[in-house]
Amino acid sequence: MTPRSAQDSDVLVIGGGAAGLSLAHRLTENGTAPAVTLIEPPDGPLRPAERTWCYWGAAADGLEEAVGASWSVLRLHGADGGSVTVDPAPFTYRMVRSADFERMVHGRLARTDGARLLRGTAESVRAVPAGTEVRCTLPGGRPLTLYARRVFDSRPLPELPPARTCLLQHFRGWFVHTRTDRFDPAVADLMDFRVPQPTHGLAFGYVLPLAPDRALVEYTEFSRAPLTTEEYESALGRYCRDILGLGELTVERTEQGVIPMTDARFPGRAGPAVYRIGTAGGATRPATGYTFAAVQRHSGAIAAALRDGHDRVPAPHGRRARAMDAVLLRALDTGRIDGPRFFTDLFRRVPAERLLRFLDGTTSLREEWGIGLRTPVRPMLRTAAEVPFLPRRSQPLARTGGNNR
Repeated sequence: MTPRSAQDSDVLVIGGGAAGLSLAHRLTENGTAPAVTLIEPPDGPLRPAERTWCYWGAAADGLEEAVGASWSVLRLHGADGGSVTVDPAPFTYRMVRSADFERMVHGRLARTDGARLLRGTAESVRAVPAGTEVRCTLPGGRPLTLYARRVFDSRPLPELPPARTCLLQHFRGWFVHTRTDRFDPAVADLMDFRVPQPTHGLAFGYVLPLAPDRALVEYTEFSRAPLTTEEYESALGRYCRDILGLGELTVERTEQGVIPMTDARFPGRAGPAVYRIGTAGGATRPATGYTFAAVQRHSGAIAAALRDGHDRVPAPHGRRARAMDAVLLRALDTGRIDGPRFFTDLFRRVPAERLLRFLDGTTSLREEWGIGLRTPVRPMLRTAAEVPFLPRRSQPLARTGGNNR
């Protein structure tokens, strides 16, 4: 590495999305940190629009300042019209808005010695003796070269690694304000399968009430290709009108995104001292699209490893969880299982707290065996026998982002 200067860092984090902000947060949460630089895109087309991230938590986790809403009761609506309402205690379902999270993390960086925020575009990352060189372009076009002992890169991959199965979770959401009270602020609807189902994959509504007359309402599909904006708008209009019966409403804001659901093997490193984090590092749960909780665990593990003076960081998800997800993803993609019935039956048959830990990848082998017996056993066994022999193929990469749950 070149002689140390004001442009050197022990740790450089690229990207100001959920993964980059979370790692910067965990590195600075105790008021001390290695010399850390968070580089975010400047205002403009490379900077993502405001978005929301959701996860379930059971205790204080250091994110309280950024949590804008939470729900203690969860509900699913089956395609048959029946509903399942569960109390997931000790968990609550929590929403973090990106603007609030950014404000919290940026404030902490400003108060922490040796930490800083830099607005710029990372153009190239390459190994140099004893570290990594990152070449950036600042607003206005001025070049800047940074050096760091370790780089954690959350930028989207140019293409997905080869996979046996690849679906997309894609969605569009409306933040709605209704003329009269229509929502119960204590109850979050995680999946509402009363919407028309596509020929391939599955679709559901998603409702997070923010007040009796305000909510985030989303239309989501698990399928192979996103819809057009017009198709999302049409589906949301029908859902709000025909199923939720919201009556007159105002759409105050929208959000839209695409999340890859794939059994691809995401490499944890892109160089001797360059690590992938977030979706690019395999944090997205293949069978559900949930990302934010895994990002928090992974960020905590990275921060602990750096404090202990080593770079051995576990993957965001264990091998057993990835193997189970590969089977479920394939079963959904082939149509061997009915997606709406599968998820609805899981919430009907499995205690909510255990099921949420299962979806989060933190259950024991014994618990997973019990949950497996409550799924369609024959189709799942047939798929499990097939998956190891399927070839992995390269997949096109749709633009990802939005609500990384």
